[in-house]
Amino acid sequence: MGARLSPAVACLCAAAAVFLSIPGLAQAPSQPSPEPKPAAAEPKPPAAERPVCVKCHEEAWVGFSQTRHAARGDARTPSGTGRDCQACHGDASEHLKNPAKNPIPQRFLKETPASAKSGVCLTCHVGNRHLTFWEPGRHAKNDVACNNCHNVHAAPPPASVAGALQQRDATISPFVTTIRQLEYKTCVTCHMQIRSALLKPSHHPIMEGKVKCSDCHNPHGALSPAMVKNESVNQLCLTCHSNKRGPYAWEHPPVEENCLTCHQSHGSPHNKLLTEKVPNLCQDCHDWSRHPGTFYDGSQGWQRPPSQGGPNTRFIARSCLNCHSNIHGSNAPANRGQFFLR
Repeated sequence: MGARLSPAVACLCAAAAVFLSIPGLAQAPSQPSPEPKPAAAEPKPPAAERPVCVKCHEEAWVGFSQTRHAARGDARTPSGTGRDCQACHGDASEHLKNPAKNPIPQRFLKETPASAKSGVCLTCHVGNRHLTFWEPGRHAKNDVACNNCHNVHAAPPPASVAGALQQRDATISPFVTTIRQLEYKTCVTCHMQIRSALLKPSHHPIMEGKVKCSDCHNPHGALSPAMVKNESVNQLCLTCHSNKRGPYAWEHPPVEENCLTCHQSHGSPHNKLLTEKVPNLCQDCHDWSRHPGTFYDGSQGWQRPPSQGGPNTRFIARSCLNCHSNIHGSNAPANRGQFFLR
């Protein structure tokens, strides 16, 4: 009689029998498992569709294709389609049939009225809040069209410092960190008198690129004088020169009225953009009292010297600001504040 197996060994043998009875598990695979197939390459998107106009007008398409107007699917482009020359220039179907016979559907010819040119742009940009007062603005009234300042076919140059250094030429100032044309250069093509003011010794840093024309003016129209962005000149100036805002216990009336009474906004040959050099500027209003501005008194007679009891003329041709330093206003008490003294 054979030896009897222990219960643990009997359980192991039964489990092995069940495992070997499963098909496919009794033998190890003789061949290695096949390698996974590489995923199928995604189909490449079709090349950007080029408008039919490019066949003849390649030079206009080269720059235009890099602008926002050419971005297909962008809501800012005409009708959201982009790359459609006919959206702005008009239907070219007749022109394509016989280009030599039928003229180009050009809406931007020299003889085209400025209102018609701007009307093409306003079909998309009329909702821009900066164009709210375009019609009553000075530019629209003087027949200035959008394409007089904007060039939609020009590709924007790189704005980075690296791009400026790589493409720098002799026409760019060594202190400018961009090769983009500064905004004032577009404006002075018409406003030549402003360009001459910017070349004066005392001027706002507009040519240096620190201040733009559009920082003070809205070129797309405004109801204020000179299309400034604020209701008055003083409010505009105080947006930067807030230290002159006040309120003061002693106000200087010309300062309250208009900053341009004493200052020139774009440039001046005198210090601090003054219209005249001190004391001539002050004596335009204060020539009749206290310190005399000339050697003549009210009766047009020659003044006697101080030794003979005449008025003191030692303040003539001196700087009023040596004493009246707080000329914009003062909070000092008594006469020190009333006369804007130190």
